Amino acid sequence: MQKFITEQNFNTLIDRLIGAGKRVVAPKLNAGTVLYEPLSGSGEMVLDQLPRRSGKEAFFPLCEDIVSYEKEGQKVKLTDIDPALFPETLLVAVRPCDTAAIPVLDAVFSWDYKDQFFLERRNKTTIIGLACTSSDDACFCTAVGISPDDRRGSDLFMTQLEGGGYLCETHSEKGEALLTAHAELFTEPNSQKAKPLAKPEVEKVDLQKVKAWLDNNFEDPAWDSIATRCVGCGACAFVCPACHCFDIVDEGTEKSGKRRKNWDACGFWKFTHHASGHNPRDGQPKRYRNRIMHKFKYYDDKFGQTLCTGCGRCIRLCPVGIDIAEIVGDISRKN
Repeated sequence: MQKFITEQNFNTLIDRLIGAGKRVVAPKLNAGTVLYEPLSGSGEMVLDQLPRRSGKEAFFPLCEDIVSYEKEGQKVKLTDIDPALFPETLLVAVRPCDTAAIPVLDAVFSWDYKDQFFLERRNKTTIIGLACTSSDDACFCTAVGISPDDRRGSDLFMTQLEGGGYLCETHSEKGEALLTAHAELFTEPNSQKAKPLAKPEVEKVDLQKVKAWLDNNFEDPAWDSIATRCVGCGACAFVCPACHCFDIVDEGTEKSGKRRKNWDACGFWKFTHHASGHNPRDGQPKRYRNRIMHKFKYYDDKFGQTLCTGCGRCIRLCPVGIDIAEIVGDISRKN
C-alpha cells in the first residue's frame, strides 16, 4: 500500500502516538550528539543526520536486567524480569543501513535459542524507515549490496519528495495497522518526484570473492598488516547496527544485585580469555581478524547473509583510522 503524508501530518502522527502513551524513538540531539532516543514531542526529531549509534538499541539495549536477587538471612529471593512488560515502541526515521541489520539480528536471536528479551521488544516495535538523500565519505552501503532506499527491515518506509512531504509504503502487517489506524492523516500519492537518493561513490565489493579468500587464508601473514593498528577499543562493535555479542554478569553486593546482559566485543582482550589464563586470540591482529571473519565468513556460513550494512560508523569513529570498506575491497581484489 502506498500513501502520501505531509510533513505537518507526520509531526501530528508522532505527537498523537506520544500522547497515546506509545514509546516513540527517533533521531534526537543529546548533548551535541544525535542518537536514537525516546521523544517527548515531534519537534525533537533530527531527520538530516545519521545517529551516532544504531537503532538496534530499541530492542537490544546496551545493558539490561534479566533477574534480580535479594538476600535476607538464609533466604534468597529471585525476581525474574518479565519481558511481557516491555512497552510498545515505534522506531522512527531509521536509515536503510540500520533497518537492513534488523533481519540479521532476528536470525541470531531466534535461532537455536529464542531470546525472549530481544524477541518481545522486537515484536512490540514498529519500524518506520526513511530513505537517505545524503551521504559522506564513510558511507558504503552500496558496496555490500544495500541501497539508500532499501526497504528490508521496515514496516513502513518513507521517501522524501521534492515538493515536501513523504511517500509512505507499507511492508508488513504492523505498517498496515499503523497506516489504517491513522488513515485521516494520509492521502493518495500524487505525482511528486522523490528527492535524489544518496549514492555513495564506492566500488561494489564482490562478497563471494571476499568469502572465498577468507575460507582459505586464516593464517595468511596479511592479517598482521591489516590489523596491526587496532587498539581493541571496541568502538566499531558498539556503533555497528549488526554486531550482537553480549556477556552476562552478576552485579551487586552480598545482600542484593542483578544479573545483566551487557554488550561485549570480540576486539576486547578479555573476550576470549579463559579462566586458565590461556587466550587463543592473544594478539590484536587475531582479534581484528575475527571481526572480519565473523562479518564476511562465519555469519554467512551460518545464515547465508553478510554481517555488515555499510553504515560507515566504524570508519568515522575508529581512533586509528581503520577503514573496513577499504580492507574488504582489498581482499576482494586478491582473487
